[in-house]
Amino acid sequence: MQLVYWLLFAVLVIGDQSLKYYVLNNIAPMSVHDFIPGILSITHITNTGAAWSMLEGKMLFFYLVTIIAVVVLIYLFMKADKKDYFYRFSLIFLLAGTVGNAIDRFTRHFVVDMFNLDFINFPIFNLADTYITIGVILIIGTMIIQLAGEKNN
Repeated sequence: MQLVYWLLFAVLVIGDQSLKYYVLNNIAPMSVHDFIPGILSITHITNTGAAWSMLEGKMLFFYLVTIIAVVVLIYLFMKADKKDYFYRFSLIFLLAGTVGNAIDRFTRHFVVDMFNLDFINFPIFNLADTYITIGVILIIGTMIIQLAGEKNN
């Protein structure tokens, strides 16, 4: 079963990096391409900060935080109960998102973002960011399930 998690991790990171490679090589910076009109467009931007371009240009900070996050996520995954599937999947999604953006930061010194939600004023994001969001949602779901289980006991 352990292999399933690491295969998922590899597929997620390869998917993230493949999409970023495609965007870098096929979409001009700052150009907008409708994907689902009125809902989602593809806009090629580069980001030297975090979400909403916070801490823009503070690359040393991001390198350190990324290394710490990867080490902590791997540690938590290895220590997690083997039967705690949702929690372990959440950590894999968090790790894949962290590593996907880390590859950008360490190799390009910026993160490639491309998804633009046209129906709301929201920062442009990438697939790795989506993985992190999924990981957080799964962790919250895991906590709710655990709390409900404890309440029933």
